[in-house]
Amino acid sequence: MAITTTDIKPVLNRLRRAQGQLNAVITAVENGGKCRDVVIQLAAVSSALDKAGFQIISTAMQKCLTDPEDTTDPMTVEELQKLFMTLA
Repeated sequence: MAITTTDIKPVLNRLRRAQGQLNAVITAVENGGKCRDVVIQLAAVSSALDKAGFQIISTAMQKCLTDPEDTTDPMTVEELQKLFMTLA
């Protein structure tokens, strides 16, 4: 399953946002930031990564349904389910 430029842009945006949030967490820990602030920021990073993963899997599922003959990166329904469950 190949991800198109249209599909990848929102995923990259989410990952870049997560990267910025993770940098903020690292800086807060290094500078002795408040525990509450660090945990809230860390939860935001985790959520952004989960959403990026779900978006990638969702795209894969859509592609499998609309183009089952695509042989660039074939995935079975079982493989997609297993990927989905790794994020759940």
